Amino acid sequence: MSTPDTVRFRYNQAILAAAIIAFVGALPLANAQAYLLPVLLVPLAVAVWAWRAGTDADPRELRLRALAGQRRIDWDQVVELATDPRGRAVARLDDGQQVVLPAVRGSDLPRLVSATGQTLPGAEDEPPAGSDADRQ
Repeated sequence: MSTPDTVRFRYNQAILAAAIIAFVGALPLANAQAYLLPVLLVPLAVAVWAWRAGTDADPRELRLRALAGQRRIDWDQVVELATDPRGRAVARLDDGQQVVLPAVRGSDLPRLVSATGQTLPGAEDEPPAGSDADRQ
């Protein structure tokens, strides 16, 4: 259960809609022959993944959620937050591992850091998004 101070990152819900459409589209194929029934498992798995996968961050830890499990990483283990060449957020851990944060883009890093209760250096100098200073 997420608490009010938990920041959640999820993939676009259009993936879930596409999986539902694919499931409905596969029904006639699966009904044609009994051995084709497993075809329905593919869009079903994609739908569950789209609904569940992502990253939850709170002041204590990161939770990386996948289709069938999750991994918890304490903030004490995180040495650095960065982006990879594809624009995804990556956490570098104190044991040398690099972990891609599911559903977190590089542009989401300030929001991810705010979940810890900290601010990024220089963030207080910038006007808030959508303010009058952005329109000038």
